[in-house]
Amino acid sequence: MSGHSKWSTIKHKKGALDAKRGQIFSKLAKEIAVAARTGGDPDMNPRLRQVLQKVKEANMPSDNVKRAIQRGTGEIPGIVYEEITYEAFGPGGVALLVELTTDNKNRTAGEIRSIFTKHGGHIGGAGSVKHLFQRKGHIIVSKNKASEDDLLSIALDAGAEDMQTSTDSYEIFTAFDHFEAVSKALEQHHIKPDSAEIAYLPSITVPIADEETAQKILKLIELIEDHDDVQNVYANFDIPDEILSKAAAAAA
Repeated sequence: MSGHSKWSTIKHKKGALDAKRGQIFSKLAKEIAVAARTGGDPDMNPRLRQVLQKVKEANMPSDNVKRAIQRGTGEIPGIVYEEITYEAFGPGGVALLVELTTDNKNRTAGEIRSIFTKHGGHIGGAGSVKHLFQRKGHIIVSKNKASEDDLLSIALDAGAEDMQTSTDSYEIFTAFDHFEAVSKALEQHHIKPDSAEIAYLPSITVPIADEETAQKILKLIELIEDHDDVQNVYANFDIPDEILSKAAAAAA
């Protein structure tokens, strides 16, 4: 498992404890509203279905979800959000993709640029980073929820590309078009993933061998992720497990 994938797992485990509940709901509400622009029925809107899976994991109140959908469909007035993706570089030459949802593009651009500048990174031009990533389905399942052989069989039969094993979890990777089929197959077998999302996964990674650089990268990513308008941050670092664990603790 690459360093970036392991970091995703670490973030998922600590996120519920570290993140501010109100901030999580605020970010999800924006994501719901944007997804609901093309329709408020999740059965007819795959993107909305995916967001609602995150909502379940976060235990977001149903009234909040309903209002966010209605804002997206225009049933009730609300703020109009714009989606932006920044392509950037961090310490050690690590490439980052930052997905944002904002109602003020100029304000957000200045704030994000400032974070990068103060912490050893910079925003690149369009096309400078995106080609280093692939849009994939990424599903994490704890080992106590299924055996490796059973999960591998279910995932591959449903169209998954690969499954990798770590100390306490499995990672399933799918093509963009097969993500939903694999997710439904797991649901039919009563296997609830720890997380399931469409993500930008690195096709080329940058090895980081020293702990100081690793700490700087993870600190930058945490600061970017903590911004209210940021939905997702993807990076192409590959940090050895022992360094990653130490750096994650130091960056927290």
